[in-house]
Amino acid sequence: MKATRPPRDAPPERAAPPPWAREEWIDEGSLRAEAEAATRRGSADAPEAKRQGRRTSTELAPDVAGDLAKVAPAARLARYQERLATAADALDRGRYDDARRMVQPVLRDLPDMAFAHEIAGLALYRLGTWRKAAAELELTKQLTGSVQHNAVLADCYRAMRRYHEVDTLWRELREASPEPALMAEGRIVAAGALADQGDLAGALKVMEKAMETSKKPREHHLRQWYVVGDLFDRSGDVIKARKYFALVADVDREFADVVERLRTLGK
Repeated sequence: MKATRPPRDAPPERAAPPPWAREEWIDEGSLRAEAEAATRRGSADAPEAKRQGRRTSTELAPDVAGDLAKVAPAARLARYQERLATAADALDRGRYDDARRMVQPVLRDLPDMAFAHEIAGLALYRLGTWRKAAAELELTKQLTGSVQHNAVLADCYRAMRRYHEVDTLWRELREASPEPALMAEGRIVAAGALADQGDLAGALKVMEKAMETSKKPREHHLRQWYVVGDLFDRSGDVIKARKYFALVADVDREFADVVERLRTLGK
């Protein structure tokens, strides 16, 4: 989500924390476990959600605060600001049901507040409530005009077997050409939707761009290579499957179950 993301081990606090800031956020826990990320149902962790220090400020980033000021009564502005920041923090801490509950009063009173719908949609997604998550993320998309959550939204539709919507969202994302990590997540979901329908060749076609190697691989490269390896494995191409699982293992042997996958493939 666009709230600032925390690292797993937050640094010691010294100065006052900065305000909540919007940030690209693709669910790190629910875009499918790497073993199933694009090819079976599961849960995973997101692409390099630019994690920074844990924020506990009740301030909002300027763009969010500006949006809030446009729709909230001045007398209750501070209350809504605190509610949004608290809900965002709950989401960052993995307290998804708390985040969903905390943001409800804002959604009720300020139905045009995109950030509130964003928090609700991502929380519901993490809870596996696909239909409600999709509804909230569609509202976010309508209010912002952004494709930032297209991959998460597409994954909701994939879970509901609404594959036409997955394809539409993937086309939109490709046309927008966002940063590589977001493109990777969209590609993973689009390939997964095709694999769900038994079209492994089509899924591999979608992943072609991800088959390129990188001298400085990042998290989204590993996620894509793992998916490519899984698709080749399921297609019966053991040699190529080993190649891509090995690319992952060479960078991070603790990535998902990549070592076990290589062992089962005889390497």
